[in-house]
Amino acid sequence: MHDLAVVWDDALAAYDFGPDHPLAPVRVQLTMSLARSLGVLDAPNVAVVVPDDVDDEMLELVHTRDYLAAVKAEDADPRFGLGTADVPIFDGMHEAAARVVGATLAAARAVQTGRSMHAVNVAGGLHHAMPAMASGFCVYNDPAIAIAWLLSQGVRRIAYVDIDVHHGDGVQAVFYNDPRVLTVSLHQNGRTLFPGSGFADEVGGPDAQGYAVNVALPPGTTDASWLRAFHAVVPPLLRDFRPDVVVSQHGCDSHLVDPLAQFALTVDGQRAAHAAVHDLAHEVAGGRWVATGGGGYALAEVVPRTWSHLLAIAAGAPIDPATPTPASWRAEAAARVAAAPPLSMTDGGSASYLPFGDGATADPVDRAIMATLRAVFPLHGLEIPDAGPSR
Repeated sequence: MHDLAVVWDDALAAYDFGPDHPLAPVRVQLTMSLARSLGVLDAPNVAVVVPDDVDDEMLELVHTRDYLAAVKAEDADPRFGLGTADVPIFDGMHEAAARVVGATLAAARAVQTGRSMHAVNVAGGLHHAMPAMASGFCVYNDPAIAIAWLLSQGVRRIAYVDIDVHHGDGVQAVFYNDPRVLTVSLHQNGRTLFPGSGFADEVGGPDAQGYAVNVALPPGTTDASWLRAFHAVVPPLLRDFRPDVVVSQHGCDSHLVDPLAQFALTVDGQRAAHAAVHDLAHEVAGGRWVATGGGGYALAEVVPRTWSHLLAIAAGAPIDPATPTPASWRAEAAARVAAAPPLSMTDGGSASYLPFGDGATADPVDRAIMATLRAVFPLHGLEIPDAGPSR
């Protein structure tokens, strides 16, 4: 048994909407290059595995036949969200999108069969795709398909934790009325950012009240505020839910230099978030953890570093933030992205935060936390913590 399965094939870079699209595959290629240069992939407890083949039956765990047919036909049909600025048509779209699904399914299979404790597909995390519609750069919803497959294998309870700056609306929609799946998303408030959803009162369907959880945070949220929100909401819910497997999406577009959103996290705060999800998987699910990438559009400055931290944490050998980035990787990144690559694995940020209810300032982040607690905790019989005297 390996501690970590890393699912990768160079062919995953074929999920490519073109040179002017923000979701550039170079970001995952540079991630794998950096992780390899830092020795993460060569550790004896890490296995690099290739994606699974995926047929229509597997895709139909989530997606409709009509939608699959439109993707295969590369039909720019607005009914299916295809051929838009966000999801332009490209040659081989179905094959490339299915390969991403196959990579996340390979990660899920590695964990479900016990071959690996943790498994990561940094090319995955396409969480906006709906059963019959592409959305937000996402053609097929690989996290949702992996969750549906795990349920088909007899897994009883799955916790899905989404830390992308955008609401994990596609995964939430698929399992909105399924109490076997707890979906938790921390994201920028939908009044200020795509996809315009993910409010505290979205708590699940009639058979699953409390099993959709949303923390809608304001623009400008920092490391300390984000971590306060995460630790106030996520650990109590997962401890109560007791999932058999944790599935997580680690979009890193929450970074302060990301061009598509307005959070203000550093790589250091993101590293702490990855570690928090890892620790929770061990605490509540016996360590069974399937993780994906997601958004992230600072192609060399952020994505490779934060996801290399994710891989190293999953391998049980976290990278010291002060570690320099290898000169060979910096040369590669500069040549491919025409940017000045970062010199080290840190932004100089801090992972410290003031726990909710311990005298934290009554600011918009705290109000967002309280809105979620009031909407969801009573549905699980959980006590809402005292907001503290400063509120």
